[in-house]
Amino acid sequence: MKKIVLAIAVLVLAAPAWAGVTITATDEGGGVVAISYASDANVSAFGLDITVSDGNIIAISDYFVGESNGVAQGYGIFPGGIVIVGGSVTDYNTPVADAAAKGALGGLGTSGITIEIGALYEDGNQPALSGILCRVTVDTACTLSVTGNATRGNVVLESATAATLDLTGATGVPVVFECYTGPDIAEWRAVGSPPGWCASVNPRQCHGDADGLSETKGNYWVYVQDLNILLAAWGQPLSGLTGNEINADFDHLSETKGNYRVYVQDLNILLANWGTSAVAPDCP
Repeated sequence: MKKIVLAIAVLVLAAPAWAGVTITATDEGGGVVAISYASDANVSAFGLDITVSDGNIIAISDYFVGESNGVAQGYGIFPGGIVIVGGSVTDYNTPVADAAAKGALGGLGTSGITIEIGALYEDGNQPALSGILCRVTVDTACTLSVTGNATRGNVVLESATAATLDLTGATGVPVVFECYTGPDIAEWRAVGSPPGWCASVNPRQCHGDADGLSETKGNYWVYVQDLNILLAAWGQPLSGLTGNEINADFDHLSETKGNYRVYVQDLNILLANWGTSAVAPDCP
């Protein structure tokens, strides 16, 4: 038997809760925040409000779509927007509730969204007891908070009772709007978040361009000034670097000999792109 609880059932609020659900918001960098859950029992639906103190929520992504079945499991039914014609789903829509719906926040492009996410499944194919519901993207540094949406039942268990919510890890979460969003973000943070690694400042840094400037002779992106910065930083640990010398760490790694931030691998990157105007501006 397939089961679904549409989160608009306010009657569940009167029922006793017997299981806890923890909601967590995790800043992943670049304005992206993961909204996760962990539960003691099977959850049928989530009705949540997500708000930011500054700026707007501009996108939602990485949510499951469709029925939870033997191939893939997740919360992919969106009661407020799903379109069913002749007994078949023609459009699952998205988890964001229409701003005109009762009890809903303003929606994407505003400081708050309401999400409605339910699960449809046969026994044995229910979603996992923990995972990521979705990711949201904000357009500036802010503080993000998640609360239950009472109109939609907050979080409803498979037993049609209301869960006890723990929102500690989703309340007042700082979102640092970082300019670097590449695969080496942990290294970027570890070396002090240098702006020179960011594509918005220097899109050729990972190719040997330490200063972000083209030199007049031949319009070369990687040339003498970049070599001089590399030489000043050569064979130094992080503590020995000053000014923009960290920008000569082109591979974004410390080399094992002496834990040097700028060493042979960085020199090889610089030499590979030496004296050319054709260096691609494609660093992350």
